[in-house]
Amino acid sequence: MGIKNFRPRSPGRRAMTGYDFAEITKTKPERSLTVWSHRVAGRSNHGIKSIRYKGGGHKRLYRIIDFLRDKFDVPATVAAIEYDPNRSCRIALLHYKDGEKRYIVAPIGLKVGDTVVSGDGADIKPGNSLPLSLIPAGTIIHNIEMRPGKGGQIGRGAGSESTLVSKVGKYVQVKLPSGEVRQILGVCRASIGQVGNTDNENISWGKAGRARWLGIRPSVRGQAMNPIDHPLGGGEGVGKGHHPVTPWGQPCKGYKTRHNKRTDSMIIKRRAKRKQRK
Repeated sequence: MGIKNFRPRSPGRRAMTGYDFAEITKTKPERSLTVWSHRVAGRSNHGIKSIRYKGGGHKRLYRIIDFLRDKFDVPATVAAIEYDPNRSCRIALLHYKDGEKRYIVAPIGLKVGDTVVSGDGADIKPGNSLPLSLIPAGTIIHNIEMRPGKGGQIGRGAGSESTLVSKVGKYVQVKLPSGEVRQILGVCRASIGQVGNTDNENISWGKAGRARWLGIRPSVRGQAMNPIDHPLGGGEGVGKGHHPVTPWGQPCKGYKTRHNKRTDSMIIKRRAKRKQRK
């Protein structure tokens, strides 16, 4: 894929970039693999808003993606590469030999007409799915299961790639995109290759309205609020020297909030710290 620039006919268009959609081969989704999904707009199962600054946006049909890849040893042909408004990557429509159709996350190098298969004897090529114990060390993988039979949970966004580092007993060690090295059971499955649409991170929205189309509402700085609304609010002029906190007083921007002793032993190396901008 490539990035498309626009003629600067307005201030918003001047900085805006978009996709050229050169890899898309089908514009309308497979009707049998789409469902209507009500958007929760940052609300919990009780209907209470748990994530601020979400709401609105364009209507979307949800595409049913096969993250489980449980159709074993049945070859499938890639019929189309499609756009999915619900995720940053592209999806591939598979036509299986027995007539069934499914969507999968499209990795780099997967083209229309290619054959993919999920099974223990599958080749190490983009789009195929195997157990982690049967994948050679050093292989780039995505759509990784954390629990056997639950379906892929790690490495599903545009450009995501993880590396199978080594195998230790019944576990394998996987280096995640964040730099974290984690142990995962070897019976868990993963797909070969790096997720496509790698230029997604280089897209410039250009104007606030484009964020609203995606369901992202304007966010307000804590320092710009009143004291009753935020711990950093109030004061005469711009405040300095505050420790960054949430509106409820919880430290943030570097404060660790992970408390899961059950899986602490699975993390071999913590994720790398981000470099501070000068």
